[in-house]
Amino acid sequence: MVGRRMKSRRKWRTVVGILKELEDVCDTPVGRLRQVVDAMAVEMHAGLASEGGSKLKMLLTFVDDLPNGREKGTYYALHLGGTYFRILRVHLGGQRSYLDVQDVERHPIPSHLMNSTSEILFNFLAFSLERFIEKEGNESNSQGVKRELAFTFSFPVKHTSISSGVLIKWTKGFEISEMVGKDITECLQGALDRRGLDMHVAALVNDTVGALSLGYYHDPDTVVAVVFGTGSNACYLERTDAIIKCQGLLTTSGSMVINMEWGNFWSSHLPRTSYDIDLDAESSNANDMGFEKMISGMYLGDIVRRVILRMSQESDIFGLSSSTLSEPYVLRTNSVSAMHEDDTPELQEVARILKDLGVTDVPLKVRKLVVKICDVVTRRAGRLAAAGIAGILKKIGRDGSGGITSGRSRSELMTMQKRTVVAVEGGLYMNYTMFREYMEEALIEILGEEVSQYVVVKAMEDGSSIGSALLVASLQS
Repeated sequence: MVGRRMKSRRKWRTVVGILKELEDVCDTPVGRLRQVVDAMAVEMHAGLASEGGSKLKMLLTFVDDLPNGREKGTYYALHLGGTYFRILRVHLGGQRSYLDVQDVERHPIPSHLMNSTSEILFNFLAFSLERFIEKEGNESNSQGVKRELAFTFSFPVKHTSISSGVLIKWTKGFEISEMVGKDITECLQGALDRRGLDMHVAALVNDTVGALSLGYYHDPDTVVAVVFGTGSNACYLERTDAIIKCQGLLTTSGSMVINMEWGNFWSSHLPRTSYDIDLDAESSNANDMGFEKMISGMYLGDIVRRVILRMSQESDIFGLSSSTLSEPYVLRTNSVSAMHEDDTPELQEVARILKDLGVTDVPLKVRKLVVKICDVVTRRAGRLAAAGIAGILKKIGRDGSGGITSGRSRSELMTMQKRTVVAVEGGLYMNYTMFREYMEEALIEILGEEVSQYVVVKAMEDGSSIGSALLVASLQS
């Protein structure tokens, strides 16, 4: 009996040691976060200076004028994301207050499409648009006017204009290799034409740019947009004279929206664990998207799973080893959120989710340990996400420092400080309360109370889709 107790204590010490090691490596004190902020700002400068000069692609979007509220008409948006695709119709009445979002449809992306062919994928999207239009009858297109469509495409694209661009690479689990280098708009327009749909793809828009567009439509102080969903990315409004790699670039507004593709950001200051290294090595895009793999919805669940798996292999506190627990991505981030935010006295939601993973009859103290793992991984993600945002603010001189090369005094800088709105969208941010709270708390910590009162974080529900339709409307007006 005594021997069994001693053995049990040793096993418990083993898993507590694994947790302590995780906490130590994932630690993100504000000093470390500020190093990440500085690294992000430096990489942004490098990416604007030359093609391939940075891990950040800093892509031109050819969006130089954002919606101003005077737009009128009916427009459509199709959004292909990492987990879902959405179709919606927007009617605009020429005043900011008159924005009527109609018939939003949201469907999971069938998994077989993610590694099919470009023809199969775009035929499916065209068929879905056809069904959507059939439902509205003839009333919305009674004059036979061609429908104008915004295609929100949540993957890295090298734009040649606001309405065209070629795929650089897939992310978020998509693997249709023959599409790399193809013009995305041509692929969709071709599929629409084959189905005889009288619809014109008027804009090809990254999801972050759509979110920025909606944010700006409601509040012209919006200069940054970030998406935290299956993947993660950011865009912001940059002065054209700062885009050195495109010297002579002229826009009527003197600025352009830059799609950072920040998922690929990397710095030695990022707190990387052995679980991150293994996840990356076993992924389909090894040595790529390092920042995204620490902060986005596609990966957080698998980091938690890997920690639990190691604990189950090094002790028997989770009972007999479960084969299910060895399956990559079997634990989704929405399940991590449900366990992390389980407020039942016995942590019944934790028990239910562990049971789905083949881990049964887990005592309460072990369930509490699982909640702690979720907390450590999510806290790191939220705080690194905040550092990314603060890096953008530093680059554009909105963090109270006056930008990366400022020599002004603190009082001068505070006098110059402008109100800055950051539009945020994505299922991870919208649905995972603890992630959102950790991110917002860390942003205040990094910027300080004085500066952070000028920075407003605004949630954008369906912002990427609605905002893309608004961009098409602004092109027409």
